[in-house]
Amino acid sequence: MKALDTVTTLLLVVGGLNWGLVGLFSFDLVAGIFGEMSGLSRVVYTLVGLAAIYQAAAWKAIQRRWGLAVATR
Repeated sequence: MKALDTVTTLLLVVGGLNWGLVGLFSFDLVAGIFGEMSGLSRVVYTLVGLAAIYQAAAWKAIQRRWGLAVATR
């Protein structure tokens, strides 16, 4: 599961960097690499969205797996 956590985190970083570039420079890196709304661009956008859903839904479990969970009394 750590591999899936790592891949989804990487996808979220790619998505975040892409949105930062869009916001700052009006440049869509994914579209620049794969083409404006090409099949590959749509796959990347979909994977980033799925990674966000996975990370949000599994946040507590991910913290436990990585040993980052805060102990509660």
